[in-house]
Amino acid sequence: MDAKALAMFAHLAQSLHFGKTAEAFYVSPSTLSRVVQRLEDELGCKLLHRDNRNVVLTQAGEKLQDYALLQQSQLEGLKLDLAKQQVQLTGKLHIYCSVTAAYSHLPDLLDRFRQQHPMVEIMLSTGDAADAVSQIQQQSVDIAIAAKPDELSSSFYFHHLSEIELQLIAPAMVCPVEQLVSRSHIDWAKVPIILPEQGLARTRFEKWFRQLHYGKPSIYANVSGHEAIVSMVALGCGVGIAPQVVTELSPLKNRVKVLDIKTDIKPFDLGVCCLNIKKQQPLVKAFFDAINTP
Repeated sequence: MDAKALAMFAHLAQSLHFGKTAEAFYVSPSTLSRVVQRLEDELGCKLLHRDNRNVVLTQAGEKLQDYALLQQSQLEGLKLDLAKQQVQLTGKLHIYCSVTAAYSHLPDLLDRFRQQHPMVEIMLSTGDAADAVSQIQQQSVDIAIAAKPDELSSSFYFHHLSEIELQLIAPAMVCPVEQLVSRSHIDWAKVPIILPEQGLARTRFEKWFRQLHYGKPSIYANVSGHEAIVSMVALGCGVGIAPQVVTELSPLKNRVKVLDIKTDIKPFDLGVCCLNIKKQQPLVKAFFDAINTP
């Protein structure tokens, strides 16, 4: 039995009126009668009791009605699923973040998006967190996980994720640097400092250090990436500044210690960033829709 015959019977079973069902399917009542007759022949039983005034379903007709409605429901569900597949987003979404952010924040951000848009290919680039905004500005990537600059151009869209504390870290092992910072009064002019080459962490450390009135810090090294700072500190090279999440997730976290010093170093406002002109592009919009969904 074909789907159209079942649809016609399901309608007739509800209307109990040959004229109305025939009109709904743009056929004549006699054609509808032949459809019902073919169904009865195929099933080998009577589906309707019919006289000049009334149409009544038999017990077999009621069972066929249930079956026909189920088939219609399943067919509509199939059509909907197929339609969704046809409009499924495809393409490449290029994301930039630091190595730490790639496993501290990115997986949670991508989980829902990947479930909703499995055909989208994720292109991930990792590097210095300080380069995130410039990667967006140069349109090298679509989206970046970034610390919000103190002054962010209106050409950017920024979605807040969390606040990340900046910590002063020192070697945990006994070494000259550890001895310098273990004193009751730290002579910061003599402490070798490891700083990021660029970015918010550097500018915020320099602002704090100026408030100590020790002049310029004694810089041991300028390095690219907060992860490298943790490594240099762990080797006993100096004191560094790093986001809390980088220190906590570092494989070298047991080789460094957080200095118990009160500072007014402003934490990072960590978020996901893109250019406003790209925000309505299908893949970028779908990403932000996914992470904004409760």
